[in-house]
Amino acid sequence: MKLQVVKNVQFSRLIKADDRLREFNFRKMGGLQEGLFSVDVADDRGNRILFKMHKEEHSWKIIEAGLPFWVMDVASVLHEKIEEVLHSYHTEENQLPSKD
Repeated sequence: MKLQVVKNVQFSRLIKADDRLREFNFRKMGGLQEGLFSVDVADDRGNRILFKMHKEEHSWKIIEAGLPFWVMDVASVLHEKIEEVLHSYHTEENQLPSKD
C-alpha cells in the first residue's frame, strides 16, 4: 500500500490595505501541486471576508467578484506573498537532510 503525504500550507501576513494594517490568512487547498488558495481577512466591523485565489498564467488571481475595493487593490501584494511562501516550501523540499 502506497501512502501519499500532502503538506498542509497555511500562513498569515500583515498587509496594508485601505490605510490599515490587516491580517490576511491563507490556506492552500489540494496540496502543493494544486493552484487554489482560500484567503480570509476581517473588515472594519470584524466580519470575515472569504475569497479564493487561483493560479492563472503564472499569476495568482482573485476568483470572486463584489469584494471590497481595498481587497482588490492589494491583489498583486497577495500574489507576491503566496509566491514567497510557496518558493520557501519548494526550497525546503529540495534540501537534503543535514547529518548531525
